[in-house]
Amino acid sequence: MTAPATPAPGPTPAHPTPAPPAPTHACARCGAPVALDVGLCERCNPLGLKDSASSQAHGTVFLGIGLAIAALAIVGRLLINGIGPFTAQVTEVRAGGTAGSVVATLQVRNDGRSIGSATCRITDPADYAAIHSLVVYSPRIEPGTTATWDQDIPFGVPGQALALTCKGP
Repeated sequence: MTAPATPAPGPTPAHPTPAPPAPTHACARCGAPVALDVGLCERCNPLGLKDSASSQAHGTVFLGIGLAIAALAIVGRLLINGIGPFTAQVTEVRAGGTAGSVVATLQVRNDGRSIGSATCRITDPADYAAIHSLVVYSPRIEPGTTATWDQDIPFGVPGQALALTCKGP
């Protein structure tokens, strides 16, 4: 009887193929590479304490942003509180420097408790479609005082009645 034939050994690799490295990320404190499911390396967390979840970290940031927006809204409201109401009128409409324009004298009173400026709209009351209108901003007006200024208007005729409405922020 003869011994069973054994297959001839194939070529043996000189160096075994190394396993690919496990995916890592940087330690949250020192930057050393750590596994994906760990936040801190052994040096920064020698007791192996549990890391905070990413949802906790993101929730804290989201809460901080929400509180900052609320604080800005409250501060903004306090800053503009007491501005206006404004009473306004056009006291005179005369010929302007260019053809087709007039100069209107505007008078705006701040009946509020704080200094502020108004957004004013000048319109022709006979123009029901409001094709001719102009938005202007008043100078800053102290509380209880009246500001008067001349404004070029690109529509209208001298002596025409113009409507002026003003409001605060």
